[in-house]
Amino acid sequence: MSRSWLADFKYEDGELLVKKTGHRIPANVGLLNDVFTWLTFYTLAQSWRTWRRLTGHKRPSIAFYPEKPRPWYFIWPVMHASGAKLISDVSSADIVFQFDDSTNSLHAPPKTKKGAKLVNFDCTDISKSNVAAAFERAAGYSLSVDPRTYSGTMVEKSEKNACHDGRIIEGPMQPIADKTYQVLVDNEIEGGLIEDLRCCICGGEPTLVFRKRRQISRRFLNENAEVLLDTPQNAYTADEITVIRRFAAEIGLEWGGVDVLRDNASGRIYIVDANKTDMGPPVALKLGDKLKSTRRMAKAFVRAFAPRRA
Repeated sequence: MSRSWLADFKYEDGELLVKKTGHRIPANVGLLNDVFTWLTFYTLAQSWRTWRRLTGHKRPSIAFYPEKPRPWYFIWPVMHASGAKLISDVSSADIVFQFDDSTNSLHAPPKTKKGAKLVNFDCTDISKSNVAAAFERAAGYSLSVDPRTYSGTMVEKSEKNACHDGRIIEGPMQPIADKTYQVLVDNEIEGGLIEDLRCCICGGEPTLVFRKRRQISRRFLNENAEVLLDTPQNAYTADEITVIRRFAAEIGLEWGGVDVLRDNASGRIYIVDANKTDMGPPVALKLGDKLKSTRRMAKAFVRAFAPRRA
């Protein structure tokens, strides 16, 4: 890793602290394996960037504001696979992405050239409570509960992005500041695993799905035992795809990922999280599917943000 990348992290008490989000990663053998696996994909993805440079493919140009993504964010390999040229001058770019890991990020669009495509500037709040409210408007049923009156099992989470600090508790109880409370979705599958149907969004459209599976005891952690590549059409019904599309519009998400859980008892889907700076593809996904998913998102990227002009 370059020195600039390393500046994003701090080693503290046996963990790597992600400075921007506050997320902590245990510094153990598992982390080393994940880094090696990611570097293998990174090396192959880098070949797309090199090939584009050699062949002179420079359309469209893309700039990020207020920050540039690191290579472990999904947009990084996607923009290179699509042939986009990364530039620093926001005022001359064909596409300008708002890129900020923060839970709340209100950035007025910078000065851009006429006809430039602005992406995610309307996505300003990905707090858990705002996600739940947007989901209720999109789906017509609620994820949130009032912990003071709710009797039964529920989930408590931090409002902030990327904390992975959920816990199962019993209500009623007095709420804790900066926490949100949700129904417990039973998304258990065979083998003592739970399954998240992570949906990647491009141009506001559900584009691909990662079936992320982990041990039920690790429900709220980002440690997948298995990840499978799927399509929205196979993972969701047509009505559910419409709900996901509505949800993305509600929070202004043109590019990113949403975590979708399917409840066993009701069959309903629940959108429990949204991320406008989506990392990916997941480390546990097979290398061939990492490349396939990146190419699929690259095609969607071109259709959504850089259509050919007549």
